[in-house]
Parts: sequence; C-alpha cells; structure tokens
Amino acid sequence: MSQLIEVCEILKSTLKQQGITYKALAQQLGMSEANVKRMFSLKQFSLVRLEEICEVAGISLSDLFVLVENQRKKLIQLTAVQEQELIDDTKLFLVAACVRDGWSFDEIIHHYQIDQFECVQLMAKLDRLKIIQLLPNNKYKMLISQNFQWIPNGPLEKYMDKNGITKFMASSFVGDNCIRFYIRGTYSETSINIIERKLKQLKKEVALLNQEDALLPLDNRKHFGLLLAMRPWEMSIFKALRRN
Repeated sequence: MSQLIEVCEILKSTLKQQGITYKALAQQLGMSEANVKRMFSLKQFSLVRLEEICEVAGISLSDLFVLVENQRKKLIQLTAVQEQELIDDTKLFLVAACVRDGWSFDEIIHHYQIDQFECVQLMAKLDRLKIIQLLPNNKYKMLISQNFQWIPNGPLEKYMDKNGITKFMASSFVGDNCIRFYIRGTYSETSINIIERKLKQLKKEVALLNQEDALLPLDNRKHFGLLLAMRPWEMSIFKALRRN
C-alpha cells in the first residue's frame, strides 16, 4: 500500500472517531463538500492542507505519521502455533473474530453465550497470543492488521477450507446483497498480473472498510462473507477433450 493511501485511510479513520463529517470538515477548511470528497478520493493533499486537516482532527502532523507507522507495525500473519490455538477453542476463535471486527466487550457477551468472567479469560488469552493488548475496563487495542493473512496451507486455512468456504459456497446466492459470478478465459501473463493486482487491492479496501465501520453501532452492521479466488484452471470436461 502506498504511503498516500495509508495517510488518507488514517485521516479518514481519525476524523470518523472525532465525529467529523466531510461536510463539517469542508466548513472548517472553507471548501465545498464536493471538493473535500474529491481530495480524499484522489488522495491529493498539499502539505499545508494536510496540516489544516490534522488541526481540525485535533492531532499534529507528527501524530499522523506516528499513527501510520503504528499501523504498519501490526501483525499481518500469526504463527502456526497461534493459529492452532485459535481453532482448538471455538469460543476463543469467535472472540478473536469479534475483536477484529471492532466489537466491544459488552456486545460480545450480549450477542453470544459467553458470560463476563469467561469473556475476560478469553480476551486475556488473546492478549497472551499477542492478537490484542488488553486494557483497563475490558477495553483492548488490536495488534493485528486488517490486512491479515492466513499461513498458506496452515491450520487456519485448512480449518476454513473444511468448515467455512465449503459451507459458504453451498448456497443459491439469490437475494439482496448476494453476488456470485465466475469468469473464465485465456489471458496473457500481463493481463493475469493486472487481475491479480486489482484483486489484492480490493482485498485491502474491503479490510479498511471493515476497520472504518467498526466505529459504527453494531446494529448498523451485519456479518458478510466475501471470497476472492484465482488460479490456473480448465474445466475437466474441456480438458478431457484435449488432443494428446
């Protein structure tokens, strides 16, 4: 991810935490709301404008760069031991998924069959696994990145292949917010690289949206699954007709 994208996303997240909308920011900067949206969309900030936005958000430029650096330091992958410990305990796995999505302690115990004492213990385990930093009053700080990745062919990936992805795909995908499409073709190496780059960028953007939406009330959010897949492949019925 480029530095400008990182700066832009941290700025948007900080403004949202402060309850500052694009409209309110525009008024503070003496700009139109459309121009502010365009500035963030194109990720084009002069140094002076960047400093002005930081001032509205109540941080300094140096604070902004510290936030960006802290985001970079977050883990993007667990160890095999950490992954295995998660999937060995269903409730621990559940709480790990909840905190990644920004759920509060109270929201977890309200929506799932986990009492206060048990949830404290589970969050303490996540702290020991270096997935979160447990803070006073059952608050926490995430230590893994939204751009989190499974270990290729590791415990989590094998678990999700068996218990997640197969069940996820066993649906008609008919209804609101349901999309399924399959595209096949024969592509050049250049085109394949372009497709791969776009898919990776989409994954990052989806992860950032999840991070931003974590600031919204839980009632305004719902569980969703998105599967991106790509590999060299030919349908077996076609392959059977190839000449030797």
